[in-house]
Amino acid sequence: MEKFRPWLAEFVGTFALIFVGIGAIKTAGHDVLGIALAHGLTIAVFASATMHISGGNLNPAVTFGLLCGGHMTLARAIRYWSAQLLGGFTAALICLGLFGREVVVMGTPQLAINLTGMQGILVEAILTFFLVFVVYGTAVDERGRGLAGFAIGATVTLDILFGGPLTGAAMNPARVFGPALASWFWHDHYVYWLGPLIGAALGGFVYGLFIERKPAAAG
Repeated sequence: MEKFRPWLAEFVGTFALIFVGIGAIKTAGHDVLGIALAHGLTIAVFASATMHISGGNLNPAVTFGLLCGGHMTLARAIRYWSAQLLGGFTAALICLGLFGREVVVMGTPQLAINLTGMQGILVEAILTFFLVFVVYGTAVDERGRGLAGFAIGATVTLDILFGGPLTGAAMNPARVFGPALASWFWHDHYVYWLGPLIGAALGGFVYGLFIERKPAAAG
């Protein structure tokens, strides 16, 4: 049970994000503010609810950023990744049954027609860097702990307000993998792995190396 509880927390939280995300895109249409708030509020709520159980990652990229910064073991990261990807896929399957394939495809982040794959990777990397930096500053670093869930959710919201019309502002491979697998829609899929993982790694390294205070060596 010690390993199952964090796994279940990551599954449930990621499920909620993808389920609400697809549903919000269906109901809000092109209302970027509504979509941003739906994603941001879901992350704020479920990151807060799971923070004491699993750390509230809910995102393979965040888990990767914590791994790169030395705050996650590889074995634990693999368990988290399995929970996050399965949670996203399960949510997308339910949405597929509720709304049909067209809605799930519409709910899968995609590049704007005037954006290249490399530009998309850059946008996703920068947005995910912001997210992981905030995770470190509010949830990992003991000096900044307090309103971590709110801060992380707010970062997701502001990232989507900027990046939503460009890449969908996924910042989260599970957010794309689940709907893509459920609807078998893989257009530009590589962007949503490379961008978030690169940005998350940079976020973990930058905060860990230059900002986070390490315990002083004895002697």
